[in-house]
Amino acid sequence: MASNNTRQHSSIVVDGNDRAPARSMLRAVGFQDEDFKKPQIGVAGSPSDLTPCNMHLGELAAHATTGINNAGGKAINFSTITVSDGISMGTKGMRYSLVSRDVIADSIETVVAAEGFDGLVAIGGCDKNMPGCMIALARLNRPAVFVYGGTILPGLMPHDEEEQRNPMDIVSVFEAVGKHAKGELTDEELKEVEKYAIPGAGSCGGMYTANTMASAIEALGMSLPGSSAQVAIGQPKRKDCENAGAAVLKLLELDLKPRDIMTRKAFENAITTCLALGGSTNLILHLLAIAHSADVNLTIDDFKIIGERVPLLADLKPFGKYNMSHLIRIGGIRPMMKMLLDRGMLHGDCLTVTGETIAESLQDVQPYASFPDEQDIIRPFDQPIKESTHLRILRGNLAPEGAVGKITGKEGLYFKGTAKVYEGEEDALIGILRGDVVAGDVVVIRNEGPVGGPGMREMLSPTSAVAGRGLIQEVALITDGRFSGGSHGFDVGHITPEAAKGGPIGIVKQGDQIEIDAVKNTISVLIDDAEYDARMAAFKPTGAGSKRGILGKYAATVATASEGAVTDKHL
Repeated sequence: MASNNTRQHSSIVVDGNDRAPARSMLRAVGFQDEDFKKPQIGVAGSPSDLTPCNMHLGELAAHATTGINNAGGKAINFSTITVSDGISMGTKGMRYSLVSRDVIADSIETVVAAEGFDGLVAIGGCDKNMPGCMIALARLNRPAVFVYGGTILPGLMPHDEEEQRNPMDIVSVFEAVGKHAKGELTDEELKEVEKYAIPGAGSCGGMYTANTMASAIEALGMSLPGSSAQVAIGQPKRKDCENAGAAVLKLLELDLKPRDIMTRKAFENAITTCLALGGSTNLILHLLAIAHSADVNLTIDDFKIIGERVPLLADLKPFGKYNMSHLIRIGGIRPMMKMLLDRGMLHGDCLTVTGETIAESLQDVQPYASFPDEQDIIRPFDQPIKESTHLRILRGNLAPEGAVGKITGKEGLYFKGTAKVYEGEEDALIGILRGDVVAGDVVVIRNEGPVGGPGMREMLSPTSAVAGRGLIQEVALITDGRFSGGSHGFDVGHITPEAAKGGPIGIVKQGDQIEIDAVKNTISVLIDDAEYDARMAAFKPTGAGSKRGILGKYAATVATASEGAVTDKHL
């Protein structure tokens, strides 16, 4: 597999007398004669002071640059975009969140292919950075390593010793809004939560989407060991970046490319690991998209099949007690991967960006301390939180092409209730905060799908409002949109087909009975067949929520949620 040509792409751009103009341009940005003989390695970051998830990524890119240059390459830095879900959540701006995943992928692919880079280090912080980078790496198929920007530390109230035993994060603020609406928090108390929940740099602290995807990418083999479980502000993360830079040069020598690593078996490893960790529903959407870009056949039913044999073992937020920073203290995700490997639940022969197999890289990993005497974050297999996956693939007359439920069992496994229908997130949030939603209701939020939004917004504000009003055990919420990794409760999203494309969620009426069964994996509106057929025949979907600009282009090209909401599937 070893290659003598580590400059397969850059040599086309800079070698020969006819390439003097290109070399002249590069001399202006600091290239010396000897640099033209080195492999050119792009460093794709998204540094920005618009979100704590990315505020430190410029510094991390500098460390990756050092690692590349010291290993004999020539690093070239460039930036892509980011948006902040935590800031845009609950507004029309959130329509751009999932769209940004594809903008990130397209922009990285564009720069690397246009400039002839031989390899790449991609650094991501906020949620869509990770899958955006990975889609690009899969499309380009040039030696590459992904680096996670790292998790945030929990926020603590400085004046209350008891509160310090209840670490906060962004979800704490969203849920505080619900408590404030209920009258449980004063204006001053809400402001206290707002001030102290987010202490600095790093991605949201629970097993939300960022930490889920970082874990998935490490289990895929595309990050260095331990990259997913490091705090953003620590020295280990800086060293991770330097090592990643050096690793790309080794991958060039080995001629080991992303598609050699991201095989069908590797995706199964990622799914298994993240289901055991209690990962976000967005895991499904994003892994489907990455697999599509890597030409790996993966469907939502694979998550169902794998999930039936994977127990939920991690007591992590949003439904559990602990943050990622706590998991880091007991060893991160690698002891979990070793547990799964030892039980034959991971494919040990899958390659990683170290050049080693998964089994080789886990060989010396020590187990977690004993449960529950020394740690109570990760449970043993004979004491799971849930015996099978919390991510349920549901079908029924409300979701003929599939839906995704996030149901841990803490909120029960069956819900039957009365539909409260809202045409969009804003109306739903107003209704919940106003007290319109009561125990026994199923909140239906529609026209929020990939086309209808457009952009498939996350419903963190409504689910947090339900939790803040104390109804988390008594209300279900279903949508053709998505859920944040921070959402918890009896939630079902990704309902396909979506309302805007004629999906039956569009025919649900106020007061209908809706049944969700997480054992039988069904979701249905309880009306007779004749009524169902008559409503479907009369239904006139709204179509795309936007016809112009990037949202209009997205709506015109995006595939369904059950297909990963990719934008190049049906071209």
